[in-house]
Amino acid sequence: MSFTLDRVGLIHPGGNAPEQRALRAVSIDAARGERLAIIGPSGAGKTSLLRILASAIRPTEGRVSVLGQNPWQLTGSQLKRLRSRIGFVRQSPPLPPRQRAITAVIAGRLGEWPWWKSALSLIYPVDIAGPRDELARLDLADRLFDRCDRLSGGQLQRVGVARVLYQRPDLLLADEPISALDPALADLTVSELHSEAESRGATLVASLHAVDVALRRFPRVIGLKAGEVIFDLPPAKVSDAVLSDLYASETVMLPPREPRPSDLPADGCVPADLPGGGRPDGAVPPRAI
Repeated sequence: MSFTLDRVGLIHPGGNAPEQRALRAVSIDAARGERLAIIGPSGAGKTSLLRILASAIRPTEGRVSVLGQNPWQLTGSQLKRLRSRIGFVRQSPPLPPRQRAITAVIAGRLGEWPWWKSALSLIYPVDIAGPRDELARLDLADRLFDRCDRLSGGQLQRVGVARVLYQRPDLLLADEPISALDPALADLTVSELHSEAESRGATLVASLHAVDVALRRFPRVIGLKAGEVIFDLPPAKVSDAVLSDLYASETVMLPPREPRPSDLPADGCVPADLPGGGRPDGAVPPRAI
């Protein structure tokens, strides 16, 4: 198994405010090389779940195994080695404004380099071709030496993805990796994450608000709501009713679905209440829940 979460719960301390439960009895496991999408409304606990998988925070309850190890039974040096095998794409990468894109990408390997090589990389890039190749995959090769404060939000997000691609982790986690991207760049970025995972047998887990991308690009979709797993299904079994229950408190645009042969009348015409029906151009209107 790449990871196992067994009845994991997480309670955030409240300080002067009441405690907040982020996760409740979450049980998920994934084999090496699996690709999972996690969807759900805002505040469902998606980021907290990914941070537990990244060994960044310790759960309050339950058992965790990541890449065959319990992170919280390791020594400091062992935990550092484990974290170097986990790549975490953040929605807003914490990149220093004056840092150059190439230095930000090189940081993906700092966890496995000796201290002297890490220090040297801050003065002058110890590798240029590698970061250039990873940025080129995301249509950013021409921004290799640009400072981060001269990049747009979408470009910064892709630099964060390039850093994890350069890291070559065994477990690849992505928290809303396409939230600042247009559809074409979003599709490119998801394709590269899938390609990286598939080529090396790495496990990919991505949290997404883009339901259509999750259903179209991932073979396994997990619905999370109020800190609990509502479903764990292949995309073909994620019906409109299932999504309506998941997003009961939100309005979400669902991907259009083509009518099946059994939906059509004998004359073959598409009724007005099916996708494209009643539209002279045959366009499929988006559906909201």
